[in-house]
Amino acid sequence: MRIFVDADGCPVVEETVRLARRYRVDCVLLCDTAHQLERAGAETVTVSQGADSVDFALVNRVTAGDLVVTQDYGLAAMCLARGARVLHQDGLEYTDENIGGLLAARQQAGRLRRGRFRIRGPKRRKPAQDAAFVAALEAILKETRSGKEKR
Repeated sequence: MRIFVDADGCPVVEETVRLARRYRVDCVLLCDTAHQLERAGAETVTVSQGADSVDFALVNRVTAGDLVVTQDYGLAAMCLARGARVLHQDGLEYTDENIGGLLAARQQAGRLRRGRFRIRGPKRRKPAQDAAFVAALEAILKETRSGKEKR
């Protein structure tokens, strides 16, 4: 198992790298040239800027059994299709059961925005969100270590 992080604007990079190190799991941060990141204990892959360039680079690297950290529902769906587990930065694990509803909600929100409706952005990030992410990631890593991986 490797952990891939859609690192452009991801608020849980430090937590992910720290837990990957603790559980001795390879961690790969993917970002574009506008968000170059370097973290001790993680490999960084920097791709050229462009719409979805990081997403496609990540999907091309991920394999069944890997774990992906992203807030992008479209990327999550592509990674699920490749057999990866996918975790949102708030601790929600994307699954085949919930991704369809999430994608539909995203599409509806896009329609409303194009219709000039104002949709509020996300609220300010709270420490509880970081704690939920860390708990979810650690549970997955423990599960994988014990050989009781879900699927």
